Amino acid sequence: MDKDAIPEDLDRRIDALAERSTLTRGRIIEEALSHGRTLAWQERWVAGIEQGLAQADRGEFASEEEVAAVLNRYAAD
Repeated sequence: MDKDAIPEDLDRRIDALAERSTLTRGRIIEEALSHGRTLAWQERWVAGIEQGLAQADRGEFASEEEVAAVLNRYAAD
């Protein structure tokens, strides 16, 4: 194996993540190396976004009361 080559399993995961997101392979690798966002972290992040979009597509939003509760919890005194 070339010393600069990425192991095949990681290479496949990077490609799959790039296909599921708007990130390029280079950006995925940069996020991992420069910002400590491991490939596993990035995969979970994209999965969470996909889940949220699916919930929104089904009309599953927070109620006005739930939004108000969060805003009130973090409102400046």
